Amino acid sequence: MSVQRTARARVRAEMIAEIKKVARDQVATAGAAALSLRAIARELGMVSSAVYRYFPSRDDLLTALIIDSYDALGAAVERADARAVRDDHAGRWAVACRAIRGWAVANPHEYALLYGSPVPGYRAPQDTIPAATRVSAVLAGIVRDAVAAGAVGQPASAIQLPGGFAADAARLRDALMDGVPDGLVARSLLAWTAVFGMVSFELFGHLNNVVTDYAEAFDHQMRELAGFVGLT
Repeated sequence: MSVQRTARARVRAEMIAEIKKVARDQVATAGAAALSLRAIARELGMVSSAVYRYFPSRDDLLTALIIDSYDALGAAVERADARAVRDDHAGRWAVACRAIRGWAVANPHEYALLYGSPVPGYRAPQDTIPAATRVSAVLAGIVRDAVAAGAVGQPASAIQLPGGFAADAARLRDALMDGVPDGLVARSLLAWTAVFGMVSFELFGHLNNVVTDYAEAFDHQMRELAGFVGLT
């Protein structure tokens, strides 16, 4: 690669990073629905057509922000799980869940971009799926490892699922939880949604005057969820 091409690529990467930074600030102050390429161009002292060379539309920029946020959250949870004792499956679950909450509390606007109100008119493309599944892959992997080690305390194989949901659970099993009984897949899905429900209730103010020590309450609930799934 020529020096000129390398320099051009570096300048492009720096400009994309600048645009994303201004966009994240805009999302934090006005919300994702108000994201505007023209406003970003004004903030950067550029003509709007220059910004469109990097992101052809608002939705393209929004998708880039969403992927970055999913990747940041996923990386935080993966790092936490990697440091945990491998055969302590309940401990791994607690550590991973704590990492989810920790990232969300530190990055509330990015969390809201991922799990808050949908942006009117925006439909997330397939490009977001690999990043979006990183967290669920960690949680599913913990359950999968527990099953493989014979360390699941619940008779999940005896749980009967209704026909349509049984098919859904089977697809989830095939995608992320190979070898896990469908009943345990269903329990894991419920636990997974409860994790994000607890985080969302905290960040969006639904636990005000209900919970006084959020970290303590969260850790307790995550241990309860581990027990519900059957992790030991």
